[in-house]
Amino acid sequence: MPAIGLDIPTPIGQSPAFLSVMAAVSRLAPLARPVLLVGERGTGKELIAARVHYLSPRWNQPFLKLNCGGLTESLLEAELFGHEAGAFTGAQKRRLGRFELAHRGTLFLDEIANAPMTVQETILRVVEYGSFERVGGSDTVQVDVRLVAATNMDLPALAAVGTFRADLLDRLAFDVVTLPPLRHRRDDIEILAEHVAVQMTKELRRDLFPGFTARALKTLGDYDWPGNVRELKNVVERAVYRTEPGHMVDDITVDPFVSPWRPAGGLPPQTAVAAGSPMSPPTGLSETAPYDFVGRIADIERALLQRALRLNEHHQKRTAAFLGLTYHQLRSQLRKHGLIVRPPRPDEDGSEFH
Repeated sequence: MPAIGLDIPTPIGQSPAFLSVMAAVSRLAPLARPVLLVGERGTGKELIAARVHYLSPRWNQPFLKLNCGGLTESLLEAELFGHEAGAFTGAQKRRLGRFELAHRGTLFLDEIANAPMTVQETILRVVEYGSFERVGGSDTVQVDVRLVAATNMDLPALAAVGTFRADLLDRLAFDVVTLPPLRHRRDDIEILAEHVAVQMTKELRRDLFPGFTARALKTLGDYDWPGNVRELKNVVERAVYRTEPGHMVDDITVDPFVSPWRPAGGLPPQTAVAAGSPMSPPTGLSETAPYDFVGRIADIERALLQRALRLNEHHQKRTAAFLGLTYHQLRSQLRKHGLIVRPPRPDEDGSEFH
């Protein structure tokens, strides 16, 4: 059990949805099984992962973290599994990867959906057998690591279209904890805002936090918080520092970009896509006849839609804007190519956030 006085990460809240997640974490923590955390950006997946670790028998062993997004396949592979000297240019000596460094502890992999398929295959082997080879090496490394993975994507949907390994998903999903977005735990908004405000007051070296006015609390409570707790933290910290010391916080600026002098114009128009970029269509035109032109165009359209969805975290409204389509045009294309695998989110009905 954790030693007395250990600073265990403690998420804050009292809503039924929040308490349900905390109960699930308490049940899962003692088990040496993978955990999959699912939730929108800013819902606190890393904080929950740390709580899983520190409430487990591994609490006094390493807790390491790695974000799988934004890393090339080779770099992610080296970060996870390490490399031998001479494995590639610049690899002058052996380097241990996160799995090896987390031996007997916990490894948290955020944005697991962004891991390339080849890396997913090796992760599956580690989960199943506890073994792997370093990049450029042939010696088998044995580790005992509990894996906690997180995503804000619909992994079953990605597995259904072949962009995430179904067998890895099966192993990761020993149990799945889905974190509720802040708009579904409104009872927690004021509690979280007070906590953030007190911390910001200390950072500013002020004596005390006088509180929020009723107007400020109404603004906080009425907003839907698409960025969840992370967005709430930014908004409250901004409001506290802008308020004169000793005064209650009254003015809440949710969008700091709002200004009468804000430059006009939106996204730049989509131009030709460079070959090899994430949005480039499949290549390999056959010179033999007859050529299935209609089928080939359909393949290209489907590939472009899949890649655009992934780049926009499967948020259909953002994907539509990214592709220069209306929301309903995108939905029509998704139905045409058999890519409708879930109902739209509440914020994807064609209306703006309120």
